[in-house]
Formats: sequence, C-alpha cells, structure tokens
Amino acid sequence: MKTSERKGIAVAGSILVDKINEISAYPNAGELTQIRSIQYAAGGCVPNVAIDLKKIAPSLPVCAVGKIGDDAEGKFVTSLLLSNSVATQGLTVLAGEKTSFTEVMSIPGGQRTFFVYPGASANFGIADMNFEAIDGKILHLGYFLLLQKVDDGDGLLILQEAKKRGIETSIDLVSENSDRYSLVLPCLPCTDYLIVNELEAGRLAGIEPIAENWERIARRLMELGVQKKVIIHMPERSVCLSKEGYSVLGSYILPDGYIQGTTGAGDAFCAGALIGIYNGWNDMAIMEFASSCAVMALSCPDATGGMKTETEIKDYCKQFTRREAGQ
Repeated sequence: MKTSERKGIAVAGSILVDKINEISAYPNAGELTQIRSIQYAAGGCVPNVAIDLKKIAPSLPVCAVGKIGDDAEGKFVTSLLLSNSVATQGLTVLAGEKTSFTEVMSIPGGQRTFFVYPGASANFGIADMNFEAIDGKILHLGYFLLLQKVDDGDGLLILQEAKKRGIETSIDLVSENSDRYSLVLPCLPCTDYLIVNELEAGRLAGIEPIAENWERIARRLMELGVQKKVIIHMPERSVCLSKEGYSVLGSYILPDGYIQGTTGAGDAFCAGALIGIYNGWNDMAIMEFASSCAVMALSCPDATGGMKTETEIKDYCKQFTRREAGQ
C-alpha cells in the first residue's frame, strides 16, 4: 500500500481486563472478606487510546492490534472495541492462554490493591503484527517496559517494519522505577513521535526531571534518535520539541473536586496528541488539544468514559484558564 493511500491510526501493544472487586476492608493473612460487587473494565494502551480516538473523531479509521486469550475476558475486550467502532482485525487470539488481567481489590474511599497476571499481552511481538491488515498512516506502540517480547527486541522490529512500509511511528512507556529504560533507547531512531510523561522522559534521557531541565531533556531525546517530535506531559504543563522549535504550554487550572479519577489521563493526552499529529496541526495546537483530552479523562473515574468529540472537547474546556507556561 502506498504511503499516500494510508489512512487512520493503528494502536498496538498492551491489552488487559481490570476485574474490580469492591470489598469493605482488606483482610489480614488467614482472614476472609466478602466481595460486594464486581465490575469489568478494559485497560492498557490499546483499548484506552483506541476508544478515545474513536470518541474524539468518530469518522477516523482506528485499528486495535494486540494479543488476547481465548477466554471470556478476551471476548469482553473484543466486544467493547467493536461497540466503539474500533476495528479488531489486528487482534490475535492465543489458544490456551488467559487474556492479561488485573484483580483489583477496591475499598470505597480507600486504596486499591492490584494483582496482575501478564497473560497473552506479554507474548505480543513482531509475529503478531499483520501489517497487511493494518490500514494506518500512524502506528502507535505502547506500553514499553510492560510487554516482555516488545522490550526484548520485538518492539524495534515492529517499528523498523512500520517505517519500511511508510507508516509513521509513535511510542509511549509505563513509568517504572528501574534501570530498564535502556531497553527503549535502540527504538528511538525508528520513532517519529515520542509521547511520554516527565518521569519517563527524564529516565530515558538520563537527566533529572525538574523544571529547569525540560528543554535539555527534550533535546537529549532528539539526539538519541527521535525523528520528528518529543512531547512530554506532566500535571503542570506540556512541552514539545520539533523542527518548529521548543514549545511550552501550561495546563488547565481545574476547580476543587473536579478530578474524579486519574486512570487513563495519560492515554487521553496521547490520543489527543495523535489526533493533532494526524491532522497536521502545529506543536502548540497539538499540546492544547492533548491537554484538553486529559481534562476530559479526569472528569470520570474510568479511563474513557469522559471522552467526547473534538468539537465538544474544545467547547467544554473554554470554561477553564491555563497556568502560565513557567508555573
């Protein structure tokens, strides 16, 4: 397929199901507590970003690419994606394996405890990429540092193959307190767009993630190979470095009590940035819209429930003012 004929965005990588168990109190060892209710929700880069993209731009072709098990959880994820008009021809079913899942023990008004089963997503790699079935102008691959095969070299192979086929590439990571960020460095020369938070950016660059270092961090990541844009988001601001130069944008000032949950806010920012990139917006417009998408995610406890169309998002965020870029 010619580059000029490609359209839409493919989102590849992490897929999991959150099984949220509401309990009254966490038991001590040897004790029992009753589960009051159970709620299922899809999570990971692929469902979160792909569903956000379709909510923002319903006419945009979006394809999910990843690995699930041949179980009820895999059927749940597939059904959820299809119900949001996300194409699923890029999904691979791993026979005999469970879909990646998290058992969440949730105390109302209190902390959550997480038990994660790596499952099928841990086995996602280059062999699961059916590039012929992916009609995408951009391939977004996430989350590095969570997918074993991707981290062990398949991520680089996926990005290299995408570039050979004329597909632009974008990646993001999970925040991890470790020295494993070096695993991502070989992928940067095959990455057009790096979209990460401040902690991930600092650890990738090997530079302390503090305010006076943001431009230095962004420039270091470009030196390490990122081809077109480095976009870094954080609660106070977002920054972008590209051939347009270095840009900084303050985040919205939100009223007390506005934030209903932070789950999926980073994925929402990523989806907004990808929309701007896809549409050819300038760096400031990309950050303005991406940060507006994050605001929508913060309005709802789950990852994608607060997202709306591009026009609705822009109108909604007119009620808020922004921090000064340096604050």
